[in-house]
Amino acid sequence: MASISLPNYSLPSLLPAQKPTPQFYSSQHLPLLSKPSHSQFFGLKVSHSVSLSTPSSFPAKTAIFAKVNKGQVPPSFTLKDQDGKNVSLSKFKGKPVVVYFYPADETPGCTKQACAFRDSYEKFKKAGAEVVGISGDDTSSHKAFAKKYRLPFTLLSDEGNKVRKDWGVPSDLFGALPGRQTYVLDKKGVVQLIYNNQFQPEKHIDETLKLLQSL
Repeated sequence: MASISLPNYSLPSLLPAQKPTPQFYSSQHLPLLSKPSHSQFFGLKVSHSVSLSTPSSFPAKTAIFAKVNKGQVPPSFTLKDQDGKNVSLSKFKGKPVVVYFYPADETPGCTKQACAFRDSYEKFKKAGAEVVGISGDDTSSHKAFAKKYRLPFTLLSDEGNKVRKDWGVPSDLFGALPGRQTYVLDKKGVVQLIYNNQFQPEKHIDETLKLLQSL
């Protein structure tokens, strides 16, 4: 399971102006907390050291623009699957394919999503579609994840997140949490749906099936 570090952010001061006294620092920045901790954020294990201060401004979130849009043919790729075999996107041309990017194996949200795809897999087969999951986990992690939950579809290892970056999958939490985004490509390899929902992973299955049934 992936372990990431949250960047340090600072909070605007809510303290009224006061003259320096022995109880207050004379600096404009008052350290409030500096203690390493671990937490679970929607299934992704987060290691972070929080240091809060009180500057006059809060850093703005950087805008991320997707490189792949509806109606486009996304960049091709070749990645290793859970069995260590190379799999290329071009392999699926001629049939619809669902490519879903998720944060990490063995996390609650990602496990719910994978199992929802598994439980609806016969519906995807009936629609003639393939399902492919992609995350930054290595092949051994994918193999254990697929075996544990009996996942009947392909999981690809995008170590270094090159494909994620090439496709322009946006991140959450100021770039600290890998995004959860699903693409549906038609038989010609053209994107017909882009669905992003980090906090309702099972909704991805409903939206993709709805689109597939209309193709």
